[in-house]
Amino acid sequence: MNLAVLGATGSIGASTLDVVAAHPGRYRLFALTAHASADLLYELCSKHRPRHAVLSGVVEDRYLEKKFRQAGCELLFGPRALERVVTDPQCDAVMAGIVGAAGLASTLAAAGAGKRVLLANKEALVMAGPLVMRVARESGAQLLPVDSEHNAVFQCLSDVKAVRRIMLTASGGPFRSMSLDKLDAVTPDQACAHPNWVMGRKISVDSATMMNKELEVIESRWLFGLPAERIEVLIHPQSIVHSLCEYVDGSVGAQLYNPDIRVPIA
Repeated sequence: MNLAVLGATGSIGASTLDVVAAHPGRYRLFALTAHASADLLYELCSKHRPRHAVLSGVVEDRYLEKKFRQAGCELLFGPRALERVVTDPQCDAVMAGIVGAAGLASTLAAAGAGKRVLLANKEALVMAGPLVMRVARESGAQLLPVDSEHNAVFQCLSDVKAVRRIMLTASGGPFRSMSLDKLDAVTPDQACAHPNWVMGRKISVDSATMMNKELEVIESRWLFGLPAERIEVLIHPQSIVHSLCEYVDGSVGAQLYNPDIRVPIA
């Protein structure tokens, strides 16, 4: 399988490359991308030898082109290059790991090209859920959620008609037991010190404020086709149960594992 990793220099990208490296011969890296971290992307390309590299936030640079050629890959520039690599016929699957609104265009392009899209960019569905799902249906693309909570629901969900509700678990983040009168004094570094997960700074702050869980409820609504009133959030500090599905017969299915994003990626 030829895989493009969008956001290869972030935490999702690093975990994806760990999974790829653990299965030599099963996956081939078609493209690795970053916004502007040229040196870090070069290191990854030298190690993993993808066919293409993309710096989406950098203008064309002859020196960098030559440097990346020495690592055996073609370097492309600008946001349109992301769409070029994800729609290439030789690319089979796309890890959509670019954070925020910046990941929407490339995720849509991959879905429109009928690829297997490993969806780690929840903002694409928060911003444009109906559009992304329609494009995927029309093209025959497969959307596979990578967030631990949504991946757990996906693993448990054989028939949405059999599900009464889904329960997304939340660790509560680093401030779960802190009193409200102390929250005014917290720092960004404290917010990013998640007790269970190692993540990028944006998602860590969103997790500390619980805003991330609101985004996950919206993402679930589009991914699984359930109305918001059938999606609940359950505080579970240990992060061992990643989500639960309650079925119409009263039984409950769940996925459990030690917190490690490489599990749902794999």
